[in-house]
Amino acid sequence: MTTRSTQRIAMALAASAVLVAGLSACVPLVVGGAAAVGVGMVATDRRSSGAQVDDQGIELRGGARIREIANDNMYVSITSFNRQVLLTGSVGTEADRLKVEEVMRRVDNVRSVVNEVTVGPPPSFQERSNDTFISGKVKASLLDAKDIFANSFKVVTERGVVYLMGIATRRETDRATDIARGVSGVTKVVRVVEIVSEQDLANIQSQQQQQQQQPSQGGATQGGTGGGSTSRVPLPPMEPLPSTPSGGGATTSPVR
Repeated sequence: MTTRSTQRIAMALAASAVLVAGLSACVPLVVGGAAAVGVGMVATDRRSSGAQVDDQGIELRGGARIREIANDNMYVSITSFNRQVLLTGSVGTEADRLKVEEVMRRVDNVRSVVNEVTVGPPPSFQERSNDTFISGKVKASLLDAKDIFANSFKVVTERGVVYLMGIATRRETDRATDIARGVSGVTKVVRVVEIVSEQDLANIQSQQQQQQQQPSQGGATQGGTGGGSTSRVPLPPMEPLPSTPSGGGATTSPVR
């Protein structure tokens, strides 16, 4: 069995698990699942290992803090990629929408927040199921493409709107956008991508190869429950923020 086939199976199983969980009850807070990675995803992720761990910590800490302000009309999804946070879902008032963003901006190591939360009723059972199905189709389509590295992107779907997160070149981002737009049920594609140059990408890949070749040594990371979170969940350590590559940064560009 090829690696591509194995990854397709892993994605299908992960999507099925999320769908089953979503059908069991209406969850008021959804964490993006940075910890849930498919076969071979960790080794091929363009984020550093520290950023991957930090993303898990950001989602856990952010989830704990939003639960402290949650109400019956708040349905929020938190997805962190390379320490950049995407907020989706719905709340009852504009004040709640701004409050959720403010809370997330205070979480340790969050570099930026893209607030796509809307004011209105929460998504229905059918909408949540459809979003899960669309995400699975987009991921499979990215994986099937021969001219793009599918693991460069994380896919989040909210009421038919597909959000692409990742670290990629302009060409890769445009190609992934075209692929996502071609999937049935997708109403719009929003890119929340760190655009890097070909040279920056080569440097990232070189650094990852060096890290894989060297045995892990005790790094100078912060442990414990930094940031004052009241969560009782054991949290991973947080690394200091790295400098942003030249030409990097999150780009949000809705596709009509």
